[in-house]
Amino acid sequence: MRKNGKTGLSLLLAGALTAGMLTGCGQNGQNAASDAGNTAGTSADSAESAAAQASVNDQDSDTQTSREAVTITAWHDNDESMMNALADVVNAKLADENITLRFEKKPDVTGQIKLYGTDAANGPDMYLFAHDSLGAFAEMGILEPVGNLIDADKEKDFIPMTIEAATYKDEQYLMPVYYETLLFMYNKALWDGDMPSTTEELYDYMAANTDVNAGTYALVNQHSTSYNIAPFINGFGGYIIDKDGTPGLNAPGTKEAVNYNRKFAQLQADGDYNTVTALFNEGKAAAIIGGPWLVSGIRDAGIDLGIKSLCDFTLPNGEVMIPYSGVQCLGVLKYAAESKKEALTRVLEVLAEPEAGITLAKEFNCAPANSKAYEDADVAANEMILAMEKTAQKAVPMPNIPEMSVMWGPAESLLAAVNKSGEDLDSAADKYQEEALQAIADMQ
Repeated sequence: MRKNGKTGLSLLLAGALTAGMLTGCGQNGQNAASDAGNTAGTSADSAESAAAQASVNDQDSDTQTSREAVTITAWHDNDESMMNALADVVNAKLADENITLRFEKKPDVTGQIKLYGTDAANGPDMYLFAHDSLGAFAEMGILEPVGNLIDADKEKDFIPMTIEAATYKDEQYLMPVYYETLLFMYNKALWDGDMPSTTEELYDYMAANTDVNAGTYALVNQHSTSYNIAPFINGFGGYIIDKDGTPGLNAPGTKEAVNYNRKFAQLQADGDYNTVTALFNEGKAAAIIGGPWLVSGIRDAGIDLGIKSLCDFTLPNGEVMIPYSGVQCLGVLKYAAESKKEALTRVLEVLAEPEAGITLAKEFNCAPANSKAYEDADVAANEMILAMEKTAQKAVPMPNIPEMSVMWGPAESLLAAVNKSGEDLDSAADKYQEEALQAIADMQ
């Protein structure tokens, strides 16, 4: 759970920066003149009181007008038009407070933050990136927990999974903005009949509608990529790594999932991201397991796209498929919080509101972290976003601990050994579990 830091809130309530938060704040708190008028009880004194109040209000107005402008710089490696749209929401709200948010695109954001995370002169104030980098940055001690900047009540409508993703060792360091999950995406012109509700029905459909020799498939998936097989692993109660940093490649649930996935892999193309994406976009596969990042290419291919949540498919154990989720979050650097705390708080507060999520959903098909955004009629009509919202009720945030960075290799080696080389599952699982343990020991 997040730890709330509220020391900045009393300062905010006392300052003119809260004009956009509390109605009539600029007219409250100046009662000395009116108290004097009440004591005297004469019209002359009342006139003096009114004049004194007017003078105080004029001074207050001058203070707001002359407030020094503050620019908050945020690094990202996202779509620039999307970041500009997000900045526009903030800047329109905070123009009267002389606060401006400016996004800067940077290659290798995580690498750049590691280099400049203690460099106030050359680093950013904030960054927007996937949550799974959190553990490494938190251990470096370069992040300011958002609980020290924004009250928990501002995030009360956030989808719980997104807050979980933003939390490391019981401290919420990041503020979620939007998230992504894997989806079941299908070509309506190629899919024949009803959509299955169980993975066994899906397998039967694949067996009846796949011709491996002809290169046509019912469903394509990166069957030996651990991120894409996580829906099976999580659904069977397995795990790639737990919250304490212990690998689970030979855990019973993980092995059960890998074994179950093997029969699906035999009816799928042996290919990487580009291969399976091309098969779907070229009409050689009726369905694909992928994410919102595929939509642009699918639309360019002229495909009539249908979408279902992976949580709509029930596994043989009675549980549904449970994919990982990647949550795009804002992180604040400690040195920025020391010098720009009030401005950073206001930026975060605006981005925590439904409007920011609605903008991203309408214009860029992003699934907002704020659940209130889904009450917007246009957002509620978006099939893909609703499928991700449904998935978010079950999805597991990608582990944000530093050890996860060395788990992808051993996990995918296990999948390749079973699916491509036909190795014995138990032996392979033990082998790559030891490899994962060694990789973690080496990084520590």
